[in-house]
Amino acid sequence: MTWNPTIGCTKISEGCLFCYAEPMARRLKAMRVPKYKNGFKLTVHPMELMRPYSWKKPKTVFVNSMSDLFHPDVSIDFIRAIFEVMNNTPQHQYQILTKRSERVRAIANEVKWSANIWMGVSVENEKVISRVPDLLNVPAKIRFLSCEPLIGPVKTLDKYINEIDWVIVGGESGAGARKLKKEWVDTILNVCKNSDTPIFFKQWGKKNNNSDVNDPTQNKSHQHYAKGGCQLDGQIYREFPISR
Repeated sequence: MTWNPTIGCTKISEGCLFCYAEPMARRLKAMRVPKYKNGFKLTVHPMELMRPYSWKKPKTVFVNSMSDLFHPDVSIDFIRAIFEVMNNTPQHQYQILTKRSERVRAIANEVKWSANIWMGVSVENEKVISRVPDLLNVPAKIRFLSCEPLIGPVKTLDKYINEIDWVIVGGESGAGARKLKKEWVDTILNVCKNSDTPIFFKQWGKKNNNSDVNDPTQNKSHQHYAKGGCQLDGQIYREFPISR
């Protein structure tokens, strides 16, 4: 499930071009959903801090699916408050993803990284590979990469992969989605295989990215249906990390 103590963001790299959250926030504003009255303008929601305490069963939680927790307009005090909630609810597993790796690195020692907090960075192409060494300076129990949308090759992943616990890969979907080349995926897959790093291949994004016209996962009735399908050379990669 998702938990959004903040909503809204601003674009900082090529991966942001077709952000799914921005039009969604605008639609919710048009529907007069109170939480989205500011649309996609960065807005904090302190009342959301209490919500995880109300969940009776353990959950896997994606933090800030509609924002970036480490946006410069989110105060360090509010970030600390969010971490305190996560620290106090160890029954839940929290996954945080950011494109603002420099800020995570800068404040990493100002928050408590309990074992239930997984930290990841987006690496959509080689141009932003510097986010990975920033991540490696964060003492999270699980550190992961989201190469989604993958819009270019990631050539130097092998330099860092032994300190990465999980890699997610996927193509862009929706109107105007950019191309995903198989060789980009193959490069990441081979690096992960050679290092025994779990890889989760989410989707090709659109059918013409997928060279396998018979991929059964393109069918909505398939249990692993994904946009454009998700088979890679006849295999489905849905691997998850093992705690270090």
